[in-house]
Amino acid sequence: MSAPRALVLRAAGTNCDLETASACERVGFRAERVHVNRLLERGEGALDGVDLLALPGGFTYGDDLGAGRILGLLLARRLKGAIERLVDRGGLVLGICNGFQVLVRAGLLPGGGLTASLAPNASGRFEARWTRLEVCTDRSPWLRAGEVFDLPVAHAEGRLVLPPGTELPAEQVALRYLAPSDGAPGVAGSRGTRPAGYPANPAGSTDDIAGLVDATGRILGLMPHPERNVDPWHRPGWTRGSGVGASGPGAGLRLFAAAAEHLAG
Repeated sequence: MSAPRALVLRAAGTNCDLETASACERVGFRAERVHVNRLLERGEGALDGVDLLALPGGFTYGDDLGAGRILGLLLARRLKGAIERLVDRGGLVLGICNGFQVLVRAGLLPGGGLTASLAPNASGRFEARWTRLEVCTDRSPWLRAGEVFDLPVAHAEGRLVLPPGTELPAEQVALRYLAPSDGAPGVAGSRGTRPAGYPANPAGSTDDIAGLVDATGRILGLMPHPERNVDPWHRPGWTRGSGVGASGPGAGLRLFAAAAEHLAG
């Protein structure tokens, strides 16, 4: 059986495509980095033969008009049909940080007629730190319900907000931030508590939401960066042997591995 194929989309301002492709390759994908212009040239069959479409972090098109807005509009107008067909045949889509913003702007998340936005952080500044996360859905091949792990964030527009009166289906809330009950994320192990509050919820997102899935569970968007917690030396305190999982693969790699295992059937 051939290895599943991952396409890592890049555009002007993408800056995490190499790390995302590397994480995919580590768990058995054949990963290819492709510029959005090349994908647009392929037309309706742009994603034929692709098993995973990954939209990595960065500041696409300088975040002009809002984070992820320009690339989101391109996808909505030119590639949304191809992405929906990928998902309909069992493929997966991942949006990390700016990629999550793009998926929301394109209307692919939350999907099903629901709308959301990723607004500027409540703090009014760029937030970069390790965060503790809890998996809240059992409907996604990406995640295992109840699992708690740590990933770093780095964004200025990560505050998930919903229109007044809008309530997301519980199974579409993929991840929530937790306030560590002892120590700091990435250093000391604990589950943590909610509401997380600032700075554990770095952007001030509604209901501490850090990530969403669509109704199928196959499209995942999250603000934290799984590709930045792949190796032991990615984690704080690893030189002292005190990091969470101070040796062995990081929690972020498990997310990519879960995708590969699901596609392998």
